[in-house]
Amino acid sequence: MSVGRAPLRPLRPGRKPPDFTGDSTVANADLDDRPAKAVECWTGGGAVDWWREWLGTKGDGTEGVRYRDEAGVRRLYLGGSETIQSAMRLSDPVRLELAYTRAMLCSLLFRPEPREALLLGLGGGSLAKYIHHRLRNCRLEAVDANPDVIAIARAHFALPDDDERLTVTLGDAVAHLAGRAGRPVDLLLVDVYDECRQVASCASTAFFAAAAAALTQDGVCAVNFWSHAPEYPVYRDRFLDAFGGRVLLLPVARPGNMVAFGFASADGDWRWQHLRDRARQLEPVHGLEFGSFVEALRQANPYSENRLLI
Repeated sequence: MSVGRAPLRPLRPGRKPPDFTGDSTVANADLDDRPAKAVECWTGGGAVDWWREWLGTKGDGTEGVRYRDEAGVRRLYLGGSETIQSAMRLSDPVRLELAYTRAMLCSLLFRPEPREALLLGLGGGSLAKYIHHRLRNCRLEAVDANPDVIAIARAHFALPDDDERLTVTLGDAVAHLAGRAGRPVDLLLVDVYDECRQVASCASTAFFAAAAAALTQDGVCAVNFWSHAPEYPVYRDRFLDAFGGRVLLLPVARPGNMVAFGFASADGDWRWQHLRDRARQLEPVHGLEFGSFVEALRQANPYSENRLLI
């Protein structure tokens, strides 16, 4: 096991982590077998206590951005929380390790070739890396308010440098979205969390209205919700209202994350046969489980024998 943190805040001088091999274990080490935002469980409290002390704190008494490697996976954490914010398979950095990130790209089932995309909430850069490597005709801007998150994504999560197809911006998601008037996007991905919950300002009525207004005429917006949160029904209904009911919900494989898709227009082919045919076309290209996504859409949306009802 190795641990690290954002390069903007160096470790305490003279401190070196001890070898706790075999002293701690992680419950549900296969990340696809747990909710993406689940709490990681440890045994061997001494190891954890030492690890937290070694990480140090910021001047305000809260811990900063950090990562830990275990079982071939690097995980990103914020503050003092053990909630996994992002994960990267060290042997395949572009692979989408967490199920909810793959579910967010079910967006490609509805808009297979976006040209302009906006990602609000960078995390370890999983979605940004994937889009940059796999969607070669798409320009992406990723926005995050935390400079340490951007720094650690670049230094330790293989996020590429800016180029003509990728721009990473330090800024507030709400203000940035409001400032994009007149620059619509085909694909808007929203995954803005603090150390333990969805950021409320990015789930307000005004924010979702701005998200709907930010899309091209056939654009799609995907939001990662945590369905076990008490505020989830309120946030979900705000999203439904902002998009005039033009919304589909996709439960992620393990209960917890719920990805909502909002559409600028209800025009489109929502027949099951069309969606299954497109899923078969996309799966070998992207290596994502589009066929499973199509079937999962039945779980949370109105439909008839022949089509989704939207």
